[in-house]
Order: sequence, then structure tokens, then C-alpha cells
Amino acid sequence: MKMKTISTTINGKKYSVEVRSNQTLLDFLREEIGLTGTKRGCEIGECGACTVILDGDAVNSCLVLVPQVDGKEVVTIEGLANGDELHPLQKAFLDHDAAHCGYCTPGMLMSAKALIDKNPSPNEQEIRTAISGNLCRCTGYVQIVEAIENVKK
Repeated sequence: MKMKTISTTINGKKYSVEVRSNQTLLDFLREEIGLTGTKRGCEIGECGACTVILDGDAVNSCLVLVPQVDGKEVVTIEGLANGDELHPLQKAFLDHDAAHCGYCTPGMLMSAKALIDKNPSPNEQEIRTAISGNLCRCTGYVQIVEAIENVKK
């Protein structure tokens, strides 16, 4: 197994670690770092459950090989809140009952955060486009869109 040393920042913490060259970011986050909030879903980039933010962009961590994050910044759902204080998106999801079973919620939140960071006042279509790679089996899309609309500046 070929190994590679990488340096990356995950949720504000710097890491310099040796990784397998064929390991996905999803597996690295869950198995090596212990950040299990990023969910394993389809593992082929179709469901969005594993969405994280990589250098400001929402990405499916199941499709990113961990050596690709060398020198980059990763934010996971664990990095969204500020200590015990929920991020405004997290609060809005609770207020709008947008977290039904909760399995898609981390990915939805990370896609929404990437959108809001780039476009603080998205319209409904922009919100729907931003979360289009995230599947919700509970059909909570109306509440999810309303929650994200509530946070826009």
C-alpha cells in the first residue's frame, strides 16, 4: 500500500499525517480522525450524506482521495458550531423542523453553509440548486429550503 504524508487543516486543527494514497476523505475523517458526523451513504457521490467543505466548496468526501486535501482546509459538520453555540443554520434547521430522521442533515448543512458563505442572500432557486446533490428520504425539502432562507443575510 503506497503511503503519502499530507498536511491539512480540519475544523481549524492542523494535521500532518501519513495516509494511504487510495483512502477516501470520508474514510479518513471517520476512521482515522474520529469525525463520524460525516455520514456514509451511497459511496458513489449520489446522495450527499458525506458532504464536507473543502477550501470553501461543498464536496462529496466519498469521491475525494485524502492525498487531494494536502495543503487544504476541510470543514466537517463537527466544525460548524462554535463550541456549545449552534451555527445559525443549525438553529434554523431545528426551528423549521428540517431535520427529520437526521441522516441527510450534516450534508445538507454543509452544502447550505458553502452556499451562504459565497452568496449571503441566495434566492430559492439558488438554495435548491446548492442542495440538489443532497437526497432526503423523508421529503423534508420544503422545511430545509425555508430554514436556509431564514439564515440568508
